[in-house]
Amino acid sequence: MIAHIVRMTLNAGASEDAKEAAFASLRNQGEVIPSVRSYVVGPDVGGDFEWGAMYVLDDLDGYWEYLKAPAHRHTDEIGLPLVDRFVSFDITDSTDPTIHQKIAELHRRRYAEDPGLTALVQALPSYDGSANPQD
Repeated sequence: MIAHIVRMTLNAGASEDAKEAAFASLRNQGEVIPSVRSYVVGPDVGGDFEWGAMYVLDDLDGYWEYLKAPAHRHTDEIGLPLVDRFVSFDITDSTDPTIHQKIAELHRRRYAEDPGLTALVQALPSYDGSANPQD
């Protein structure tokens, strides 16, 4: 099982309508991507970020399906331009000692296949996560 988690703070200029559209799109990912077993989208409580989302996936195949889903790409397109600070990370119960490398490779592959996405992520003022294309 892999829990993919994102935390974010939005830029001060983001309109309420744009924010709501982005959060609706994050919730939609949980509803329409078949590999998502459960999800939570909402305020980040007790941390240094304003908002967060978590998607629970069974395995690496499901993770790849999640990453490549059109619903996920739509969220990136409308949501990333609103973000000031962003972090993504994963928690897993996998016993595979190379799971972190395999997850990072999925992200690298996704960026390699989608230069537009890479540009969106590289434009973020602050991003930390697997296979960060800003590195």
